[in-house]
Amino acid sequence: MLQAGDKAPEFDLPTDTGRVSLASLKGKKIILYFYPKDDTSGCTSQALQFSSEVEEFAKLGAVVVGVSKDSAASHAKFRLKHDITVELAADTTGEIVETYGAWVEKSMYGRKYMGIDRSTFLIDAEGVIREVWRKVKVPGHIKAVLTATKALKN
Repeated sequence: MLQAGDKAPEFDLPTDTGRVSLASLKGKKIILYFYPKDDTSGCTSQALQFSSEVEEFAKLGAVVVGVSKDSAASHAKFRLKHDITVELAADTTGEIVETYGAWVEKSMYGRKYMGIDRSTFLIDAEGVIREVWRKVKVPGHIKAVLTATKALKN
């Protein structure tokens, strides 16, 4: 299980506008967040809240990247429908979701299934994970991430 102090695993994923990778973002702080599904209530709220703070993150030298198993085409529709301004990456194979430990067993109404754990990783400009949030509840989360990003020195 990845934790603060670990080197962030490399990722290189398609987006609805091109590609995004850890290597291409070297020198920037990265807020890498994993979410279950485009255009669902919690995921939409989270994407909109990150989007509302995208300029604040940019002032801190940080980029916000959301990752789900949805396709880049799904991300494009999601972004357009809700005017989402953060980068959305498509991990259709689930490889990066698993690498970051966000693919977990969940339970709803007694039924167990595998799904994405809403989680966020704050990665510094050198590619080191500085903070990890798992089992994220959307209310208040974006402010906590912004506060932690402000506290990073590099």
